[in-house]
Amino acid sequence: MAALRYLVPALAVAGRAIAQSSCSNAATTTLQSAGDASALAACSTFSGSIAIATGATDQMALDGIRTITGSLTADNATQLTGLSGSSLEIIADSFSLSSLTVLTTLNFPRLVEVGTMDWTALPALQGLSFTTGVQQAGSVSIQNTQLNTLDGINLQKVDQMTIANNPYLNVINMQLGNITQSLIIEANGRNVSATFPNLEWAYNMTFRNVSQISIPSLASINGSMGFYNNFFSSISGPNLTTVGGSLSFVSNEAMTNLSFPELTTVGGGLQVANNTALQSVDGFGALKTVGGALDFNGNFSSVSLPAISDIRGAFNLQSTSDISSSCNHFQPLSGSNNVIKGTYTCSGGESNPGGTGTLSPGTNSGSGSSASSSAKSSANGVYISGATGLMGVVAAIFGML
Repeated sequence: MAALRYLVPALAVAGRAIAQSSCSNAATTTLQSAGDASALAACSTFSGSIAIATGATDQMALDGIRTITGSLTADNATQLTGLSGSSLEIIADSFSLSSLTVLTTLNFPRLVEVGTMDWTALPALQGLSFTTGVQQAGSVSIQNTQLNTLDGINLQKVDQMTIANNPYLNVINMQLGNITQSLIIEANGRNVSATFPNLEWAYNMTFRNVSQISIPSLASINGSMGFYNNFFSSISGPNLTTVGGSLSFVSNEAMTNLSFPELTTVGGGLQVANNTALQSVDGFGALKTVGGALDFNGNFSSVSLPAISDIRGAFNLQSTSDISSSCNHFQPLSGSNNVIKGTYTCSGGESNPGGTGTLSPGTNSGSGSSASSSAKSSANGVYISGATGLMGVVAAIFGML
């Protein structure tokens, strides 16, 4: 009996030692079956990384674990139908899922923090069971899934985020306050709306194939922002004041209105190109400075930049419509007035309006009249109003002296 009295505590200590050893692995622990996952249930914290084996089938439950100090990875486990963790709150490194062709269930009701989230090629995954919701992540990439909602991912801050090629995803709504590196949203559901009510600043932002964008609080972009091939009719940034890099609106065929009333500075180029329904470019009422080229081309009939005082690159306006009044307004800003520092081009009535460099520098032909009505200079346009033929040539010569 005395021996037994010492044996029981010894067995208990040994059991705890075995449990503790199974909760730590300097390498990656690979789970082949649901039984392997159950063996980790005593681990409140798993020190290391966990990978789901490619041959794993059906459901895999990581119940009991609250923190994984490394990564959780499932790659090419083509028979895995579900992955869950009823207590898991933190994945300190990456949460990586790829090529899981029959995965239909992700159930992590208490997960709030991941280092990075990288999901790709999840063709059967339609929704998430993230009750508390992921609120912190360094970077997020969700591509090629069948997700129809991102409910359960509601970050306050992110470095990088890419949401792309999710054809059933029609709502993106997050409480992000800032984006320190980049946001890319492209090729999701045809009617996708992207709403960021609290976003105040970002570094780079790119939107493609989006039907509605809401950025009411955005005040500054440190890098560049671009809107390409979107489906919205209107885009606004009511509180945006500065863009450090370039600002582009390209091939948004349904766009009839753009409004950025507080924008004063674009550090790079400003491009408004091939937005076929846009008839008037008048949404930059406070814009003073463009650090690169100003390049507008399309079907518009008027352009208004009432506060502009410094364009440091080329100036290009080209339209299918008559833009004589706009050309007559902007032409004096080139040359001696020194508002437009680069080459000057303004031409209406173009059958194929193009970007900077597609017409000879100096063109100022608002109604599409022949080049003989415009004098050209390699540096700045010299416009001789009313001079034609031989007298126009003579006037042009004297104008360039």
